[in-house]
Amino acid sequence: MELNLKGKKALVTGSSSGIGEGIAKCLAREGVHVMVQGRKKQELQRVVHEITANGGVAHFIEGDLTRDEDVQRIAERTLQAFQRLDILVNNAGAFPKRGWLQGSPQDWLDLFNVNVVAMVRMIQLFLPQMKIHGWGRIIQIASVAGISPSPSLPEYGATKAANINMTISLAKDLAGSGITVNTVSPGPIATAGTRALFEEMAVEKNWGKEWKEIEKKVTQEMLPNLVGRFGTPEEVGNLVAFLASPIADFITGANYRIDGGRQA
Repeated sequence: MELNLKGKKALVTGSSSGIGEGIAKCLAREGVHVMVQGRKKQELQRVVHEITANGGVAHFIEGDLTRDEDVQRIAERTLQAFQRLDILVNNAGAFPKRGWLQGSPQDWLDLFNVNVVAMVRMIQLFLPQMKIHGWGRIIQIASVAGISPSPSLPEYGATKAANINMTISLAKDLAGSGITVNTVSPGPIATAGTRALFEEMAVEKNWGKEWKEIEKKVTQEMLPNLVGRFGTPEEVGNLVAFLASPIADFITGANYRIDGGRQA
């Protein structure tokens, strides 16, 4: 299927690794010019190098999305490089492992700044020029925790529910504008960080050393789903690329689970 994305301009936040990296690379393979954003310069350079080595177009910008001045600089650099932004993927976020009695009220506020308010900053900076051009895509990366929260990750689940809520509100506000807003909610995805976490756990549980073996054990005993494996960053990226494309014009205000049927 031809997605008709060639030459579109995109910014993917938190794309120096993990799901964000997978999204950036998938968009670049479709001909999108991508701005890769994160806080680790060396990793940003690596992602850009890997994209350009495969014939894609990519730039990078460092910055902390919880700081207004950094976000302003990110916006200025992006528009300087691209002149316009067609696709904003709000992917950056934190995943603290704190229960109800471990996270202080300040911890909750700090996480909302990272996972929710940072998205608001990006939307408010880039949305006006999307309105001028009469076309745009805003895609929020949430989580299945936003619709099925874990008792051990209360603050994270609350921020992801807020992301889903924001999408619906903004989609309604932008009715008839040519700009669509959607959410992608991944389940367990085999990022490098996730694999490292479960590989360490596998040593304690005597699950073996090979990822396929560990993955099978985890999806049988801890995180079952209908497919029987973890998803990949590339699979999330493929879904985002579809939603970012002109052929998805009739899709807005939606939340797409990509979780192997875990919440079915």
